[in-house]
Amino acid sequence: MFVLDTRLHEDTWLIGDFPLCRLLLSNDSNYPWFILVPRREGISELFQLDDRDQQLMWSETTALAGLLKGLFGADKMNVATLGNVVSQLHMHVIVRYQADAAWPAPVWGKHSAKPYTQAEVDVIRGKLKSVLDGGFIFSEVQL
Repeated sequence: MFVLDTRLHEDTWLIGDFPLCRLLLSNDSNYPWFILVPRREGISELFQLDDRDQQLMWSETTALAGLLKGLFGADKMNVATLGNVVSQLHMHVIVRYQADAAWPAPVWGKHSAKPYTQAEVDVIRGKLKSVLDGGFIFSEVQL
């Protein structure tokens, strides 16, 4: 049974679910920072997913990155899976701007998180709803 890591649960907003991955929004409005977590139990590494799930995760990741680049007018998209602090497999998809607070360095640990308000999250959900098709199930609740 899939259970979201406690740290991800505490530090994100639930946006919804793709066929494989749960989509979360990092609670740091310094950057539009999304996280995809495959809904599979006990997975910490990409290679632990079966071939079909590996392809599906990559497909969901690249589709999301392309969508976010256009939707947010990104200068660059950062896509990474690290897992040094949270071992549960998760993919970061971060919208970057040359004028953002950490550019050109990585976003990790550069600045204190600036939490979103519910209204700001609703705006982001609205943007995503305007472009995502029926393969995505939105959630209206915060984790």
